Amino acid sequence: MSETDKKGERGMNKVRLATTWLDGCSGCHMSLLDIDERIIDLVGKVDIVYSPIVDVHEFPENVDVTLVEGAISSNEDEEKAKLIRERTKILISFGDCAVTANVPSMRNVFKLDDLYNRAYIENAAVNQQVPSTRIPHLLKKARPVHEVVKVDIFLPGCPPPPDVIYFLLTELLEGRVPDLTGKTRFGI
Repeated sequence: MSETDKKGERGMNKVRLATTWLDGCSGCHMSLLDIDERIIDLVGKVDIVYSPIVDVHEFPENVDVTLVEGAISSNEDEEKAKLIRERTKILISFGDCAVTANVPSMRNVFKLDDLYNRAYIENAAVNQQVPSTRIPHLLKKARPVHEVVKVDIFLPGCPPPPDVIYFLLTELLEGRVPDLTGKTRFGI
């Protein structure tokens, strides 16, 4: 197939892009939105098939690229990460929490019972009890995404800069593996 045919075919079949966040602050998604008007260029080349910024409730099959923000801190995070990996061709660990567990891992030095007591009893003015429904079961430790599923690309930063996010996505859309060397670092 010629390069022209490939580009024509790509235009008919947009890249299926998903984003999600697990245990994180959504700052990486805010940085994604901070690519400003360039998002219009991306939307012309991708179908956003799942994201906190669209109204889709179940992670779809056959996703080309998924940006995963946040650490894996609960059984729900772990199940979601495994489902995403199963249904995604290229999984990107998106931001420091996904890459290293960053801020969510600060709880790792404490026992789970101590965390629950601090959050729901000591700091509560009313209804001082640990909920038994509607909260996910916390794992013993918050973990980076790659400790649970295979990650294809690591994009550090807290959050990653918008220019780097745009570079990463446009390189992938052009069929290239992005070289992020020197473009970002932890904590920026």
